[in-house]
Amino acid sequence: MDITYRPYIDPDFEILIERIHPPRVCIDNDTYRDCTLVKVDSANKHGMLLEIVQVLTDLDLVISKSYISSDGGWLMDVFHVTDQQTNKITDESLIRYIQEGICASRRAYREIRPSIDKETMLTPMSIENTALEMTGMDRPGLMSEMSAVLAELGCRVSAAMAWTHKSRAACIIYVEDASNGEPITDPCRVAQVQAQLENVVEAHHYDNERRSVRLTAPAPGQTHTERRLHQLMVADGDYEMCCSCCSDDDSDDDDVYGHGRHYKAKKKECYGTHVKIEKCKETGYSIVIVRSRDRPKLLFDTVCTLTDMQYIVFHAAISSKESIAVQEYYVKHKSGRSLDSDDEKHLVTQCLIAATERRISHGLRLDICTENRTGLLSDITRVLRENGLSITRAEIGTRGGRAVGTFYVKDTSGQNVDPETLETVRREIGSTVVVVNKPLSTPSRATSSRTSRSNSSEIQERPRFTLGSLLWSHLERISSNFKPIKS
Repeated sequence: MDITYRPYIDPDFEILIERIHPPRVCIDNDTYRDCTLVKVDSANKHGMLLEIVQVLTDLDLVISKSYISSDGGWLMDVFHVTDQQTNKITDESLIRYIQEGICASRRAYREIRPSIDKETMLTPMSIENTALEMTGMDRPGLMSEMSAVLAELGCRVSAAMAWTHKSRAACIIYVEDASNGEPITDPCRVAQVQAQLENVVEAHHYDNERRSVRLTAPAPGQTHTERRLHQLMVADGDYEMCCSCCSDDDSDDDDVYGHGRHYKAKKKECYGTHVKIEKCKETGYSIVIVRSRDRPKLLFDTVCTLTDMQYIVFHAAISSKESIAVQEYYVKHKSGRSLDSDDEKHLVTQCLIAATERRISHGLRLDICTENRTGLLSDITRVLRENGLSITRAEIGTRGGRAVGTFYVKDTSGQNVDPETLETVRREIGSTVVVVNKPLSTPSRATSSRTSRSNSSEIQERPRFTLGSLLWSHLERISSNFKPIKS
């Protein structure tokens, strides 16, 4: 009998390495006048970049530029950030939150609880509540019917998030028992709630059409809500409807160029999403270039997609100018191979286009702030449905004891919402409702709002942003600015 000897690897070895080389997070407000530099120096692991970006985007910080290098098992990432008002990050509690949050991502799930005031933060998810996950065909009134069933069954909604894309819908709703505020864990009741919701989702679906309804118990290490929504929509196949093709001028045997449906003939007039994949023969990396309309959380969405597709980002440079963002990634698959086949390039292109489009805001934005109570989401969505409005994207959570939500709505016929309808909605909801008038297909306030004002004489067409000409020169200067963290 042959005996095969294998090295023993202690499962605690990775934890030991993390303790020996914990992340260093430096917050630099001195280098630039108009932004704060967040510098992270740490031992690397798959998904670490996503965890860092997740901490920053959860705070609604605007990332205008980023330089990423993680070759050789060590990462050194630099992010240019501001708050939503384009101000530098100077609040000490927020700075501590960033430092502690990034360091905590290297340990067990939130082992370190950042010390920022919870009353000032929106809580869009809760690992302590039962999570309802739904995917299926988008139709007017779907969220209203689901939330009405939950209210009737005695389930209180603590937070919810919903996206629509390419006629598909996905949502995650966190619920608890309205009678005691505890998670719903009784198997019989879970089965009852799930069966009722399946009936609602199935009612308007065709035979053999994809749909899914699932209730999951609370668990430590639960996937981030927005990342989970990406995963749900990928599993639902929404990316399959994203068009991609080759450009006659740019395509060859080694690259694929794809674009979203808003493509126009002249590139300088294009505001859709473009993905180009090339092969760097000298280094063996695949170069993935994403050019799109800039918007909040764009970096999180693309990094999330690459990570979930098992690609490792070794180097990257991200920047925005005017309303256009360009992201350039040097990647390999986790197995060590590059993107060689046309089918693989096509799939990555489609998934990246879908990731950038899912969060694009369509319709009129309604901001709602009111006292939290059982049945609140059911009441709000019922008013919208009864007034002929369809939800294209929604997010509701709690801040302190109040419910804070944002709903993007449009007329069920796809037209702009009538002013009289808006006034009726505001009156019937009976809470603080702020209407943000926003035409369809216009860009959100993006990370480039500061740079677009800084120099009106700059050309609007973005030159190609390559690591060869920019990243290494910046990294050499940035690395010398890393400072030890004060204990």
